[in-house]
Amino acid sequence: MDIQSKFIDINGTSTHYHAEGSGDETIILIHGSGPGVSAFANWRLVIPRLSEQYRVFAPDIIGFGQTEKPQDHVYTMELWVEHLITFIETVAKGPVYLIGNSFGGALSLQIAHRRPDLLKKLILMGSVGTKHPISEGLDKVWGYEPSLDAMRELIRLFSYDQAAANNEELVRLRYEASKDPEAHAAFSAMFPEPRQAKLDEMALEDEEIRAIDIETLIFHGLNDQIIPIEETSYRLVELLPHAQLHVFTQCGHWTQIEKTEPFIDHILTFLAGYPSKVSR
Repeated sequence: MDIQSKFIDINGTSTHYHAEGSGDETIILIHGSGPGVSAFANWRLVIPRLSEQYRVFAPDIIGFGQTEKPQDHVYTMELWVEHLITFIETVAKGPVYLIGNSFGGALSLQIAHRRPDLLKKLILMGSVGTKHPISEGLDKVWGYEPSLDAMRELIRLFSYDQAAANNEELVRLRYEASKDPEAHAAFSAMFPEPRQAKLDEMALEDEEIRAIDIETLIFHGLNDQIIPIEETSYRLVELLPHAQLHVFTQCGHWTQIEKTEPFIDHILTFLAGYPSKVSR
């Protein structure tokens, strides 16, 4: 499938996104924060199947991909979240299914907290959003300086299957995207030291998470070296009142890449109607 690439003005920002599918129900896919990432890089394997049943939109978040980057290079949760809220309001006919990956999970939780009226259901994968110490892996991701060797090391961190780091096409593709001067300047401005402060900015308070009254499906790779499952997804499933957690074994941070088909299967089943409300 050739995935459509489009641009739209959102709050004065030229915003790049992908769109496929048709119908009344809409899925919004929010990508993560790795160097060289984009909506296409994160979701290219997922969009074709999801778009068979749903309208699917995958935007490049401000500072990433082909979306316009602020001249002042100031990136805040307020900027990202308000941009995504307006994007959802612009492209969707009503409440949507929101799927957030890692950093995109934190943005999704913020939207669920601020604008629950925009969401039907919430899906998180390897999500940030709780208060916890930054992992060594995430610190390396956010502190990345472009080189082929550095990108190869990051791919080892992202993947359970270490052979992925020997995929020269993948390594070079992500490296080339990350070394673009404008993209690297934006990435460096997003996650300066101390990086713990940026992670803290992305977190909701426990009581705010408990108040999210939306059915939620959480995914996590058991072998995730970037976002530790014990301090994030385990904590989220304890706090969210209507949540369930699926853990993939032999899986790192790239759930949608390493477990593509079962990942999509679980999403489609969840969106199709189970459960009504998870009781505790």
